[in-house]
Amino acid sequence: METLRRVLVFVAKDLQRSSPQKVQFLQTVVGLLDGADDELKVKFKLEQNRFILSPDSSPRGVPLRRPSFCPIKHLSVTEAAAIPLDVRQRGVDVGVAILLQTSNQRLLLTRRAKHLRIFPNVWVPPGGHIEPNETVLEAGLRELKEETGLCLDQDQVQTRVLGLWESVFPAVLSRGFPQRHHIVVYVLLKTLRDHQDLQLDLSPSALEVSTCLWAEPRLIRAALTNEDYGQDSVRASEVSSDGSLSEVSIPVSVFRASAPDHGPDLERISTGTKYALSLWLQDLDQDRT
Repeated sequence: METLRRVLVFVAKDLQRSSPQKVQFLQTVVGLLDGADDELKVKFKLEQNRFILSPDSSPRGVPLRRPSFCPIKHLSVTEAAAIPLDVRQRGVDVGVAILLQTSNQRLLLTRRAKHLRIFPNVWVPPGGHIEPNETVLEAGLRELKEETGLCLDQDQVQTRVLGLWESVFPAVLSRGFPQRHHIVVYVLLKTLRDHQDLQLDLSPSALEVSTCLWAEPRLIRAALTNEDYGQDSVRASEVSSDGSLSEVSIPVSVFRASAPDHGPDLERISTGTKYALSLWLQDLDQDRT
């Protein structure tokens, strides 16, 4: 078996009858698994640095979605041929994002540093690549610590995977040909600590994070549905170059913004993050019933 230096995506429509096949960079994972309407339920396993996906329509299936505007879905043959060979040979990487839920139902969101090449100045949960020989949770907790300074013991939290997202950068073809292709695993991590307690341990990396926000469900609902939030701004913690924190005001309109088709990107919640946040709100509603 090929020794992988990165964790890459493989698919198998039927693990009992066929061997998993590596997904090529210019193949859409949802499409390979015959996802109708850009979404389907799957099961996954991580073994020998292969992230293996297969369909699973049972109640245990995890939702996997791609955006309707997925660039790879809409690539023409001519456009695909114009993409550099070294990019086409990359395969599909795997990332993890931690939806850290506090005991008082706040969720930690971070604004990516503006100098980052991929999705700069965009609001996302803490996360990053899964490294070889890591589990999904180990990778998520490592990224959480590296980006925010929060060190949580996996024995003291409750976790479950909320959903998977097929992410391509740039997000639309009008912004250029695809350069990165990932499956992002959104992991809900529930802690018994409240956000005020966790704030005391918050020590974000200025290299990756410019601002942190403990978002309440009401703000998330307002961001996803445009319903009235009742105020024009929220308070957040801005990260200085030396890592110190200061309080800033963020307009609520930022969280309602969508990516423009052309021109400079906007400060906003990423599309994949909005998908994960909608799953989080569903989870909260289920807990209440």
